[in-house]
Amino acid sequence: MSINPMYHQTQDLIQEEMMWIQRAKASPQDFGPLYKKYHESIFRYVYQRMDDKEMAYDIVSQVFIKALTNLNRYENKGLPFSSWLFRIAKSEVYQSFRDNKTKRFVNIDTVQINQIIEEFDEEISEVNLKHLCYALKMLKESEIQLLEMRFFEKRSFKEMGEILDFKENNVKVKTFRALEKLKSHFHTK
Repeated sequence: MSINPMYHQTQDLIQEEMMWIQRAKASPQDFGPLYKKYHESIFRYVYQRMDDKEMAYDIVSQVFIKALTNLNRYENKGLPFSSWLFRIAKSEVYQSFRDNKTKRFVNIDTVQINQIIEEFDEEISEVNLKHLCYALKMLKESEIQLLEMRFFEKRSFKEMGEILDFKENNVKVKTFRALEKLKSHFHTK
């Protein structure tokens, strides 16, 4: 599995980000560099979970408003600032689903689908694509979310735990079980 370099930063980048956070805590006008750095990735995270681009933009706006207003409550726990933002984004997405009584949407492209099929040591084919779509429908929302974060977003288990508010080992076990369940449904169709 490839590693997403955005979440595995050098010490210099981590120090720079901490400096931005301290400045923004002291003066909200200095939140700009954090917004600029993470806006696109937060948007992708939100949009991947819904089928409405305008609503995704609205939710992302809410994420950054909440982040800015609660910035003084942010504590560095050895993870990137983005983990905290993604936790806010997750909460806002689910609140939107509750408020609008809509269902969650999984927005997955062909490359991502092919990665999962390859994970099963299967050939990429139209038949296997249909099997995978069937298998995904059989999973719970929480299981899909774990697989999305691990395989599509290339997040580490530590980051996933921070976003989902679980211990790292718990995330590993839950992700393994979700993948096994997906494999089982994939092979029974």
